[in-house]
Amino acid sequence: MVIARRKILSIILAGGRGTRLAPLTDVRSKPAVPFGGTYRLIDFPLSNLINSGFSKIIVLTQYKSHSLNKHISTNFSMSKLLGTYITPVPAQQTSGEYWYRGSADAIYQCKSIVADENPDIIVVLGADHVYRMDFAQMVESHIESGAQFTVAGIRQKRSDSKEFGIIFPKKNSKMIAEFSEKPTNPKGLSDNPDEVLASMGNYVANTQALFEALEKDQKNAKTKYDMGGDIVPYFVSKGEAGYYDFKDNLIPGDLSNRHYWRDVGTIEAFYDSHMDLNSPDPEFNLYNQVWPIYAGNSNLPPAKFVHNYEGRRGVALKSLVSPGTIISGSEILNSIIGVNSQFGSWSSVWSSIVFSDVTVMRHARINKAIIDKGVLVEEGATVGVDKAKDLKQGFTVTKSGITVVPRGCTVKAL
Repeated sequence: MVIARRKILSIILAGGRGTRLAPLTDVRSKPAVPFGGTYRLIDFPLSNLINSGFSKIIVLTQYKSHSLNKHISTNFSMSKLLGTYITPVPAQQTSGEYWYRGSADAIYQCKSIVADENPDIIVVLGADHVYRMDFAQMVESHIESGAQFTVAGIRQKRSDSKEFGIIFPKKNSKMIAEFSEKPTNPKGLSDNPDEVLASMGNYVANTQALFEALEKDQKNAKTKYDMGGDIVPYFVSKGEAGYYDFKDNLIPGDLSNRHYWRDVGTIEAFYDSHMDLNSPDPEFNLYNQVWPIYAGNSNLPPAKFVHNYEGRRGVALKSLVSPGTIISGSEILNSIIGVNSQFGSWSSVWSSIVFSDVTVMRHARINKAIIDKGVLVEEGATVGVDKAKDLKQGFTVTKSGITVVPRGCTVKAL
């Protein structure tokens, strides 16, 4: 493998505000948002890099980063003896009196860290997508293509192209002919006219070429300091940009759903991606231990289900229930339950996401809702059952009818 002769540094861009995920991002950064009961969004890119064999990783953080930094430092420790590390790097104003102004500027401001490591290749990932990917395969493809900069692409419906940066491949080549941000009616792929190749926000670059591009971008008066908006078009214009089709990525243990990828940047997308987890043959399988998603060991006891009387039975169906949780005479259906939560008798939770340390009292009902950490749902209270009551208590209700209860709130029985 040619990759074995290259020094590789990985950079995760984890500084975004995540405003479209509010109120879940009111008290934490987007990559720190819990996912799937026991994980956080940052765990997916970190796990992909670790499983790919890349063990020198810096995570660029900025907004509300305390819980993210704590999560990384507590749960992801590498070997000092082998010189491997995962290090959060907050904005440090290394290039002037400003914080990170965009993804490209964030990488540029870390040039001294990159210089110290002196890598041949840099792998750049976003921090808020749910997927599995072997980046060693992408790096191999990058090296073999001769490109200076490679963009990971995923096939999407042509009708959804206005949501993505779209890659137009050169004929019979792994190089990019054109790149367009959110076009309304692009031409489809040659092997499937109903599909386009959308950027995943993951990149592989030769270090020297990348920093030459970043230097020029800093001097561009019209720059947006953005990897997708500025750096990708720069390399395309020079004929030095390649692409890597996600469909070619093979993950051991994932057969039916190995090309699953979700951008969970909105409440609706976040909710829908959780509902993908619950079926007997889920669209995204958390149980692939050949390519595990790493998360912290909470040292909590197993989940417990108690009471078995008619009308008062502790049960969870088509649901994921995390350690430390007690289902006491309550009914959980089609839901994701976080760690260390408690559900009282005659309560019910349907088609919902419940974060950690939540207490749901007796006779409470929750439907199509997202309940953030540390919430108390009082006896007889409801969430998602009466939208007018939800709004009266100041909760967010989306157009699709998802109620979001912010962290630490008390839901009262009105």
